[in-house]
Amino acid sequence: MNNFTNFFKTTFVAVGVLSAVSSCVKNDDWETPPIACSNKFEAPNISMADFSAQAPATGYKLITTDQIFDGYIVSSDAQGNFYKTISFQDKTVNPTVGLQIEVDKASNFADFPVGAHIRINAKGLRLGLDRGSIKLGSEDPNFAIGRIPQALVGRYVSGVCSGNGLDIQTLVPTKLNSLNDAKQANLINTLVTVSDVQFGIGEIFPVQKKYLDYDAGNQGLDTDRNIEDKLGGSAVIRNSGFFKSGGELVPKGNGTVTFVVSRYNSTWQMLIRSLSDINFTGTRVDATPPKGGTEIAYSGAFLENFESYSLTPTNLEIYPKYVNDAVLGNRYWQLKTFSNNKYIQLGANSGSGNYLTYFAVPVDFTAANTVKFDVNVGFWNGNALKVYYTTNYTPLGDITTATKTDITSAFTIPQAPAVNYGTLAPAGTYTLPAGLTGNGFILFEYTGASTGVTTTIQLDNIQVQ
Repeated sequence: MNNFTNFFKTTFVAVGVLSAVSSCVKNDDWETPPIACSNKFEAPNISMADFSAQAPATGYKLITTDQIFDGYIVSSDAQGNFYKTISFQDKTVNPTVGLQIEVDKASNFADFPVGAHIRINAKGLRLGLDRGSIKLGSEDPNFAIGRIPQALVGRYVSGVCSGNGLDIQTLVPTKLNSLNDAKQANLINTLVTVSDVQFGIGEIFPVQKKYLDYDAGNQGLDTDRNIEDKLGGSAVIRNSGFFKSGGELVPKGNGTVTFVVSRYNSTWQMLIRSLSDINFTGTRVDATPPKGGTEIAYSGAFLENFESYSLTPTNLEIYPKYVNDAVLGNRYWQLKTFSNNKYIQLGANSGSGNYLTYFAVPVDFTAANTVKFDVNVGFWNGNALKVYYTTNYTPLGDITTATKTDITSAFTIPQAPAVNYGTLAPAGTYTLPAGLTGNGFILFEYTGASTGVTTTIQLDNIQVQ
């Protein structure tokens, strides 16, 4: 259901309400109208779980007998993230199975709102595993599981009525400990919720993104946005190019997300019904928190050659006098040694994704006059190092909010060799502005990506005089 690129790029069409299906609800507020309502189908003769279990491993099965079962709607196309599909599960609490039915009809939320109790007679429909998800649909010469024509939806799907119209129940999303826990076949097309979740840092920094990307003509594009949880789990929120709230900025905070579990082939894609499914109003959790910074001392004259640090454990990342902060990705400046000389190093080679990491050195700018350091590069394929000064960074705080003055041009950063490593050598000397006073930091910023700049940077002999 979730390859919106293939199936979603058509125009929404307002359709009339099909009397056999919409026997109970016809307004956008999902209220139960006080009208008479009669059940279309006989009582269920099979559980939804047993029905779903008939799906073959490949291909499909044509249902040739009256197989009647109940379910509860979990999806909604009111905001455009579901298109001509209806997802439903077998129970309102702790469901054991979910299914998706393909219908050639839009605005299904008006007839089948979230929580609606439905009954399906599958006789004449196909049941099968289609692109990673078990689906129910009509015979179609072009697809294994076709969309049920609009005029025939009522032949197979009907609401279950209570004494006051359509029976609409309150769903209790299955509570999961981690986003990774949602990636289970038995949860597909069911409603789940996960706490302590936030959008990945790459979705909010350096630019806070919208739910959708847009092309040059301002047409929404099918867009994936990455989310993560406190346990290290991750998932993708898949938004259709027709998502009505696509122009809203994704929130920066942390909180609870509710979504319908979905999969397209082997790719997991979680679907929200509306922005109300995302409640990220809490304080953001740093998945890669800054390290060190427990012995910050501002000085106007010092030399850091890293010789005082132990090589045990290897790849040391904690330097109490400095702050080592991985903003994007999970790579920190690490202590290395070569020819009995110690230095710090960082690179994106053999990594995954984007990297942005700072090494923050405290300085008393009132007393200091110059800054210099030694630098070396390895396997250069692009500029990865920038140098800044800042006076409003709080140690171990959010370094992305600090005001940074770029002083990289004052130094000579090698652009070679492309193979192997060069030699550590002085990068030059920067004279601090006379008006720069107070405590602050010199920031060494590494920027790279596994599919872009992977240059390795080595720093040594950081000196302030």
